[in-house]
Amino acid sequence: MLSTFLNACKSFLNRIKDKIKKFTKPTTAALAAGTLSDLPRNRADLLTENAMLRQQLIVLNRSVKRPELTSGDRVRLSFLARLTDSWQSALHIVKPDTLLRWHRDLFRWYWKRKSKPKKHPQTTPQSTIDLIQKMALENRTWGAEHIQGELLKLGIKLGKPTIQKYINQVRKRRSGQTWASFLKTHAHQVWACDFAVVNDLLFRPLYIFVIIAHKTRQIIHFAVTRHPTDAWVAQQLKEATPWGRRPRFLIRDNDKKFGKLFARVARSSGIKILKTPILAPRANAFCERFIGSLRRECLDFFLIVHQKQLHNLVKAYLTFYNQQRPHQGIEQRIPARIHEPRSSMSNQVKSKVISTPVLHGLHHTYAYVGAIQ
Repeated sequence: MLSTFLNACKSFLNRIKDKIKKFTKPTTAALAAGTLSDLPRNRADLLTENAMLRQQLIVLNRSVKRPELTSGDRVRLSFLARLTDSWQSALHIVKPDTLLRWHRDLFRWYWKRKSKPKKHPQTTPQSTIDLIQKMALENRTWGAEHIQGELLKLGIKLGKPTIQKYINQVRKRRSGQTWASFLKTHAHQVWACDFAVVNDLLFRPLYIFVIIAHKTRQIIHFAVTRHPTDAWVAQQLKEATPWGRRPRFLIRDNDKKFGKLFARVARSSGIKILKTPILAPRANAFCERFIGSLRRECLDFFLIVHQKQLHNLVKAYLTFYNQQRPHQGIEQRIPARIHEPRSSMSNQVKSKVISTPVLHGLHHTYAYVGAIQ
């Protein structure tokens, strides 16, 4: 308690001391008034006062090692030094080199401020800027001139440099089409296929072949085998594309299981095969991501005994994956119902929520009582 009181008193005294110091501090006008009052005085009085001031400065230099100078003090000393040739001998509390450095800093600050470009107010409406950036994001191959033409169709007239400035804010400077932009543009026409390998109880390999649609993330077809020959893979492609149901592009890796017969079936169906580069492991990212989900959410929790068991497990998981599981890549929608409108709580009857086990209780699905599954 006593220490708190002493600290409060000390703080109060320091505040009073600062007030007194601020009140007794000479103002800038005192320098000009003193200079004007010295004009009518004779030379002998000025020399005597100058000697007294010098003696006081000698005493000040002995007692104060480094006096504190404000920015105004530096400016005034620099200005007064230009009015006399003997300014070096008149300095006592600072060195002549220090005064020269102040002058250079002041000169640099003045021209930096004078040459600073003026900020012009933004004349382009924010709605136009948003429209330019939207066009740049939705049309990766469009340049400033193309967007300028589209704006002219809408009655908006802007210069090419202005449009380019707003394009660079949202688009990285990269020429050509990237693999990611190609997949995004043609997602509704792209399928991907890949293999997953699982070992059974006796460490024998079992191969899972899957085909996924990029647009909906829906698994189009799957099959399980111990011997994935070229003829077997070609037959799976035939089964996945009945009655003219086919994509324009099919992504696959450089696995030797995709042989000449597989390529012939794809070519006869009008499907263009896209081989992923060896040094681009993310080129088939959608299919790889599904295989990772299949392992983490299903296969890692079961001991595989034979091929039929694996087929049933994958089939049950794919039913859950396609019809019940929300997917992050399509804004938490369900692949099989991606085009359906989202249901809202206001449209739901306030009833009990029930859960249905999937894969022997490994996962569950949730719905209102009486809701259509």
